[in-house]
Amino acid sequence: MEKQGTILIVDDNTDVLLAAKLLLKKHHKKILTTDNPFNVESLINDHPIDVILLDMNFDRDAISGQEGLYWLKKIHHQAPSIAVILMTAYSDVQLAVEAIKNGATDFVAKPWQNDQLLTVIATALAHAEDKKALNKLSRQTQGLSQALSTPQSEFLGQSDAMLQVFDTLEKAAKTDANILITGESGTGKELTAHAIHAQSPRAQMPFISLDMGAVSGNLFESELFGHKKGAFTDAKSDRVGRFELAHGGSLFLDEVGNMPLAQQVKLLAAIQNRQITPIGSNQVIDTDIRLICATNEALPEAVAQGQFRQDLLYRINTIEIRLPPLRERAADIPLLVQHYLDIYQQKYRRELSLPASALRTLCEYHWPGNVRELAHTIERAVILSEGSELAIHSVLVAPSQMQTPENASPMHTPDTFDLDIIEQRTIRAALKHHQGNVSHAAKALGLTRGAMYRRLEKYGL
Repeated sequence: MEKQGTILIVDDNTDVLLAAKLLLKKHHKKILTTDNPFNVESLINDHPIDVILLDMNFDRDAISGQEGLYWLKKIHHQAPSIAVILMTAYSDVQLAVEAIKNGATDFVAKPWQNDQLLTVIATALAHAEDKKALNKLSRQTQGLSQALSTPQSEFLGQSDAMLQVFDTLEKAAKTDANILITGESGTGKELTAHAIHAQSPRAQMPFISLDMGAVSGNLFESELFGHKKGAFTDAKSDRVGRFELAHGGSLFLDEVGNMPLAQQVKLLAAIQNRQITPIGSNQVIDTDIRLICATNEALPEAVAQGQFRQDLLYRINTIEIRLPPLRERAADIPLLVQHYLDIYQQKYRRELSLPASALRTLCEYHWPGNVRELAHTIERAVILSEGSELAIHSVLVAPSQMQTPENASPMHTPDTFDLDIIEQRTIRAALKHHQGNVSHAAKALGLTRGAMYRRLEKYGL
């Protein structure tokens, strides 16, 4: 029979400690002993203790049992999932009842019968496992209320490019392999992650997501691994990390290419070991997750430049799913347009028809912001259209009026070669096209939001 459980024996009588240890080490995985109850707190922090055998009297000639009750309360406050069995040479029914009321699992009189003690500990060990399971469920439930994503839109497509994506997705979802989703911003990487989870054996378990690009360096470990109350200045309560919240389910890390190297090392260790340690704790927590990552960065190039760890790339990239930009799946545009038109007509209580000319304009547009931009465009058009038809012209510049790489004339000579002037004009045009939305304009220009804001300040825009 496999040995189970870590047992801590607390008694000021060294003979009792030795006798109990010799008996229990034959049946349990690890036996710890101490003759000083003040050592219990550090021992709990350093070891995954399941059951504590606690003496009730430590002062010589003491028989009241109040010391035992005091340390019982301390242990229960620090680690409520640990089962505590109280021991005393002065058996007292009333004291035993009081001990049980204060959280003790059982009560044993000294000297004990070996078979009786083994039975009591076996029962306490099972009780401890039940308490740990309930505590974990409670922590997950509490954290899930804050971390679960909002309902997702349908994952749509009928083009050859998307049918290939769906085929790979269906095969990969059935496994527990780590998946890396790549593609430009707005192509639907989070929707893909949700679809993988929904088609996987873990579908009934949590789907937890985290945007790595939005996590500052000092919060990285807290977000992923959690922390204990008091671990740092602002840690006013325990926090459950995303790894623990996703236990049994899927963990989606978006924009994983934005992680600094120092954070990459810690993520790699958690993936390899399948274990985490919350900040401020010495307790190792086993994790069981399906890892899905996404990026719009070229990670092989980042590896070559020393900005991304190759061993981490191997870990997260068992299977890669590349999402094509909307310009490579133009056959899906009519389907997507109708889908978002239905959604936003219902949301804003509108009834609008879709003219053939408007659909043609939408199909000819190059969509630098991909599906996300299309969805926002249809939403704005539904809001701003004044008649009974969807007025795309109110929110979208016709392709013939735009100087895109596809339709720009190579023979056109600009009226100036001043790069600052050209850049300023381009930024103005992008802002006008995107209705003043800085984030969308920045994406269309291939700039980060920070770089975009610096240019706006530079040109006074």
